[in-house]
Amino acid sequence: MRWHCREFEFNISTPIIMGVLNVTPDSFSDGGNFICPDDAVAHAKELIEAGASIIDVGGESTRPGASEVSADEEWQRIGSVVEQLCAEGMCVSVDTRHADVARLAVEAGASIINDVSGFTDPAMQEVALSCEAGLVVMHMRGTPETMQSNTEYTDVVAEVRDWLRQRTAQLENLGIAHERICIDPGPGFGKTAKQTIELMRNIHEFVRLGYPVMAAPSRKSYIAYAYHIDDPDPKARDTASAVEALMACELGASVVRTHNVAETAAALSQLRPYVVLSLGSNVALVAESGEEQEAKIAQINYAVGQLCQLPDSQIIDMASFYESEPAYYENQDKFVNTAILLRSGIAPKELLDYLHSVENSLGRVRERENGPRTIDIDIVDYQMYNYSTDDLTLPHPRATERDFVVKPVSEMLPGHVLANGVALEEIPEQDRLGRACKIA
Repeated sequence: MRWHCREFEFNISTPIIMGVLNVTPDSFSDGGNFICPDDAVAHAKELIEAGASIIDVGGESTRPGASEVSADEEWQRIGSVVEQLCAEGMCVSVDTRHADVARLAVEAGASIINDVSGFTDPAMQEVALSCEAGLVVMHMRGTPETMQSNTEYTDVVAEVRDWLRQRTAQLENLGIAHERICIDPGPGFGKTAKQTIELMRNIHEFVRLGYPVMAAPSRKSYIAYAYHIDDPDPKARDTASAVEALMACELGASVVRTHNVAETAAALSQLRPYVVLSLGSNVALVAESGEEQEAKIAQINYAVGQLCQLPDSQIIDMASFYESEPAYYENQDKFVNTAILLRSGIAPKELLDYLHSVENSLGRVRERENGPRTIDIDIVDYQMYNYSTDDLTLPHPRATERDFVVKPVSEMLPGHVLANGVALEEIPEQDRLGRACKIA
């Protein structure tokens, strides 16, 4: 996928770093450091040099309990900085909840509007409709001044995810293009430390919405709580913040908002490629009459358990189970299929050998091509690998024509584009083989 931000187009298959530039007297970690425009511009250049692709300029502190600043005062703080950075050719984001400030910033050349209030203000929606800027839609209850008094959730991940789904759908219904939108679960904004940790460990749930996901853990108070950091200086949280950013990106986040760009960039250099695997079974080893489907699911779950033991690898997400018609060789039982998303440091050919070992452990028989099998595990896509040998072709050459692959993978990764640049959903559903139906 790509994130369209005015004249800037970001390929989000690898993380984009957004450097924080607070032109405020009272931000929680660097208030007053860059209140002088010359200092702010100089710091922005340092952030770009360190690896940032976007500079997020803010003129109002949104720390818990912060009072609102008028739009006039906010623009007075950031106006000349935004203008200078845009004149330098930088991709500038304006961190504001005021429509007037957003409008002035876009007129000055800003390419992104980062709204902590999630574009709930009709006036802010009008600004978004009037331009082609990228939008960061964040979840927050109330205002920065009141948000920490409203942290009651039954299921924080589901409730934040569903709110973002509804909010983005409303924006698209207004006419805002899907590719302009990035979502932010809002760590620390109207959430306790424990709730924020739960959000950050379930980033993959937000990836399933089909938008770029922002990870913004930088220097947040939950970092001190989670990592037992007693030093009150927020900068003492930078190393742990970078670790959190890496974890979020392994789970699928594609934009990282951070104060310490250099440390974050160093952490993200350790990001492992993603691998998409497809799993299927249509031969039940042990099953009572009428329980073949349950036995096939059990065999797939056993295989997934084996994959959990792969070295230097982590399963990030797993799709639902789907029942599918056989493809190619049709005179056989129906299949049960799923897909998993893996982060792995194992090279493709070595990974294939591991997968064959798992298949063999479940008695996989290879007497007939596309024939019955107790378990089948295919590498559908391996990030950055686009090649063919006698042993392995990546991406899988038949991935797009198989409904039993497309549906489970698209459940986890809507709009996924394979490493060869082909959209996974390139072939219409009615023309795919092996029609699949989700198992309730």
